[in-house]
Amino acid sequence: MIKVKDLLKKKPQKAIFSVASTDSVQTVLEMMLANTIRSVVVLDQDQLIGIVSERDCALKVLFRNRKAAETTAADIMTRDVFTVSGEETIDACMLMMSSKNIRHLPVCANGKVVGMVSVGDVVKEVKKAAKAADLAGEGRVPIFAESVPRGLAVGAVMKVV
Repeated sequence: MIKVKDLLKKKPQKAIFSVASTDSVQTVLEMMLANTIRSVVVLDQDQLIGIVSERDCALKVLFRNRKAAETTAADIMTRDVFTVSGEETIDACMLMMSSKNIRHLPVCANGKVVGMVSVGDVVKEVKKAAKAADLAGEGRVPIFAESVPRGLAVGAVMKVV
């Protein structure tokens, strides 16, 4: 299975989009819009202190009738950020994303954010691996055992479309 560091090398978007905790949600949303991204990391002196997603902006600002220009990233960011290293597998990312109900994983090395893996990145890689494995010649491949949560049947197949 492909490792996170290999996935990052393939991504066309290599930039890491970040904001300071004091930046307004307006600034966060403008960055997301300008770069067609759905989350940004919050850094303090190059250290990861949080993450802000579009969902955070909608649920914690818009639906609470707060003003984006007057609300800071620190006010709405998720502080306990799940991260991965470049050595993790895509299966490990898929398992973490599904079990923690998250869509973005900052990739860290030596205490610094070096990239971001999204659920879309993971799905694309799993789909590529599935097509490559194509066991029955009909687009049916096994679901990777390590990516299946405990208690679910292993040995299932998924249809690749």
